[in-house]
Amino acid sequence: MAPLIALITGTALARLVGLAGLTALDGWHPALRVGLALMFVTTGIVHFVGVRRRDLIAMVPPRLPRPELLVTVTGVLELAGAVGLLVPATARWAAVGLALLLLAMFPANISAARRRLTLAGRPVTPLGIRTVLQVVFLAAAVAVAVGP
Repeated sequence: MAPLIALITGTALARLVGLAGLTALDGWHPALRVGLALMFVTTGIVHFVGVRRRDLIAMVPPRLPRPELLVTVTGVLELAGAVGLLVPATARWAAVGLALLLLAMFPANISAARRRLTLAGRPVTPLGIRTVLQVVFLAAAVAVAVGP
């Protein structure tokens, strides 16, 4: 749920800052870019931190090689994409790349739910809820990619 909270809170706070007079954030589209960037920073950092990193490595479907490397690469891509979202000239391409990354990583969420794994000692999000969250995250990335 932390990524959803980061997306919603980051977008709302950025929008409020825009309404308060910061013209770079004056509108829902730039605010959404900030919220999405905050979400990907939140998820990207987890790829490198202690027990959560080990849990993410365990989530990689067993048929894929080098799960440690895959978790590292996806974490770097999430963080790089977050930076790209904050730069107007690269935001659309970053959003497209992140949407594709979300699609590529979703099988790991399916695998983790089916195998009843844990993340930080708690069961992973059930597949139905995780699918709805994935749709929300994808919709946000697509909105940034095709927005004004």
